[in-house]
Amino acid sequence: MNITVLAAGAWGTALALVFAGRHRVTLWAREADLLQDMARDRENKRFLPGFPFPEGLQLEADLPRAVSQAQLLLIATPIAGLRPSLEALRQLEVATPVLWVCKGFEAGTGKLPHEVFDEFLPGVSNGVLSGPSFAQEVAAGQPTAITLASRDVDFARATAQQLHGGHLRLYASCDLVGAEVGGAVKNILAIATGVCDGLHLGLNARAALITRGLAEIARLGVALGGHKETFMGLAGVGDLILTCTGDLSRNRQVGLGLAAGKSLERVLTDLGHVAEGVPTALEVHRLAGRMGVDMPITAAVVAVLQGRMQARAAVEQLLARDPRDEGC
Repeated sequence: MNITVLAAGAWGTALALVFAGRHRVTLWAREADLLQDMARDRENKRFLPGFPFPEGLQLEADLPRAVSQAQLLLIATPIAGLRPSLEALRQLEVATPVLWVCKGFEAGTGKLPHEVFDEFLPGVSNGVLSGPSFAQEVAAGQPTAITLASRDVDFARATAQQLHGGHLRLYASCDLVGAEVGGAVKNILAIATGVCDGLHLGLNARAALITRGLAEIARLGVALGGHKETFMGLAGVGDLILTCTGDLSRNRQVGLGLAAGKSLERVLTDLGHVAEGVPTALEVHRLAGRMGVDMPITAAVVAVLQGRMQARAAVEQLLARDPRDEGC
């Protein structure tokens, strides 16, 4: 299959590497200097150093050329880049199936990725790749399992079958909303868990935070039309556990930095990468308020990100909440 990966950040590069073993893969990037460096080094030293490109991986700077022969497009931008990417594809009158890997609610509109997609390419087969996956481990060929979710279950199954192989396992799902909500909100919970760990509150506290965070994800996801069982799978609890506990998680690093007393601006500058949980937190908080969905951990994260509350005070506020029933 001819696959074109749009955007050469860490995750886009990792996907290009893993699929190049069994498919004809083109990696497109907007930045001319990045492409020149990758062509010279046969490696993405800027975003994913240490992983040489296989001989068959093609690099392309021209978008029309990059998509002209593709049988599948993978958009690997952050969610802020999804809208301009789709606008460019619409101008090219693309009808090729599209998958995206961004996770979040679009800043300003509060839309999930599939809602943005529907504005530009209605009728084109589409879906999301989501689940517990760090780019470095995927590129290294370490075992990874993720979900391919689409509203078209036949498309999800057929495409998952084509991409499945090697150390990357794909599971098809028809719950696009659930997979997107799980992928988005877990980043907020990873910030919270980073704060918890940065304050050295212990493993008991971390486990409680992750568990109650999963309840928040499920409440919002079901309210938006997702399936409750999705949040017990790879795109739900699987991604949540990885992002909350793995030190390769950018959002966890944000929480650790905030717990250390750094400003959000300083934390993001030091990080040098996009942490999707930061803009997503505000959108989710607004959405939960409009829908009447109780999300206290998300509210606490937003208060810390906006500088209205110190990290320790936010944790103390959560601990001071009235007791609740669980499973009664």
